[in-house]
Amino acid sequence: MAPLTKEQLLKDKQTHDPNSITSLSLDHKALSDVSCLGEFQNLERLDLTFNSLTSLEGLKSCVNLKWLSVVQNKLQTLKGIEGLTRLTVLNAGKNRLRSMEEVRPLVNLRALILNDNEIVSISGLDQMKDLNTLVLSRNPITEIGNSLVKLKSITKLSASNCQIQAIESSLKSCSELKELRLAHNDIKSLPAELSYNKKLQNLDLGNNLITRWSDLKALESLVSLKNLNLQGNPIAEKDKLAKKVKKLLPNLHIFNARPLDKIINKEMGGTYKDENPKKEKKNPKFEVLDQKQDTNLNNAKGLDAEKELKKKRKKGNDKVSGDVLVEEENDIVVEKEKKKKKSKGEPENDNLKKEVSVNKVGNTLEEKPKKKKSDKRAELDIIDDGGTSFAELISTDVAGPEDDGKRNMFDGASQDLKRASGVVTYPVKKKKTKHSSRPELELSPAVEIGMGGPSTWDDE
Repeated sequence: MAPLTKEQLLKDKQTHDPNSITSLSLDHKALSDVSCLGEFQNLERLDLTFNSLTSLEGLKSCVNLKWLSVVQNKLQTLKGIEGLTRLTVLNAGKNRLRSMEEVRPLVNLRALILNDNEIVSISGLDQMKDLNTLVLSRNPITEIGNSLVKLKSITKLSASNCQIQAIESSLKSCSELKELRLAHNDIKSLPAELSYNKKLQNLDLGNNLITRWSDLKALESLVSLKNLNLQGNPIAEKDKLAKKVKKLLPNLHIFNARPLDKIINKEMGGTYKDENPKKEKKNPKFEVLDQKQDTNLNNAKGLDAEKELKKKRKKGNDKVSGDVLVEEENDIVVEKEKKKKKSKGEPENDNLKKEVSVNKVGNTLEEKPKKKKSDKRAELDIIDDGGTSFAELISTDVAGPEDDGKRNMFDGASQDLKRASGVVTYPVKKKKTKHSSRPELELSPAVEIGMGGPSTWDDE
């Protein structure tokens, strides 16, 4: 293939000014040299996925880059990007990298994806105070060490399919951590220091070497944990494990890629019932009324009085349009409907347009404005959202401001994630879902991160 030229790029963009171009998508071009990109100094977004690059030296002059993907190339080093200090998202997964040292100067990074390389140790992250997403899966890393001590903003970490033998105190300072994936390693127990990660919601420890219940004692402190995967560990073969987990983690919803209550119900032969079932919602206008009526019903004397009360309750519940007044008369609740007549041209009562909810403390009515549909979040806001899971980081296909709706640059990564095992979501409405038999834990639907497009959570 002919080498990439400045003239060709300008022609494709229908312009004569290289400084007017801020976004380029050059994926699947079989490129081995991109030195001509040095003349496009206003580039902010650059997609170089699925090429044949062995060097990034040609990007030295692209100092305004904020988003860069070089996934699936032939890079053995990231030399050449040290001066790109404005980068917020860097995806260099599926290369031949052996070191992370070149990322050390990139202090503004918020997402760093280096899965499927040959990296043996975690390093160079000390100054990245804004880093919240780190993907290092499928690298021959044997320990986490102290490399994450200063990453106090990190919320999502994957080091699955590595060779990690222990977590120890390496995550103690990561107090904002919400999603941790350490499947397919050689971990034998959880350290007591894990209790510092109280915001942890999703924990995948599938296919490790955890054998004893005592090795999981640290889970007791993870009060926010909702998803837990222990499949593939020796302890997962023990009976009644789900019941123990439920007792230890009362807020847990998903265990080993299945709803926890269903697992317990099966273990107990279909006799288990949730101790705290959800109460059926009642019309808030009549909730307080019903409580008073029930009390008076107990005090009503004679069968006639009881029947009369029931009739009036039914009549009152049928008339929802007006305000209901409650009075007590001879131990019987008498309901009267306060009638309101509207004259023509009279404005509607704004309060009727608002939702009414019942205050749990005092059984008093309070108004709650209807929720408005939120506008689409800014891309950098999404990457900073600690509630956005790793699985949410790749599947949304959003074109950048000058992408003209081009293909999602991470289609390949998205497909890898779809093939990942253990797809787990906890739906609000009960629907029939099929759960994969493989022991990995997927967490929630997708949202993009970074400048103008998605990064990847391709760690399975």
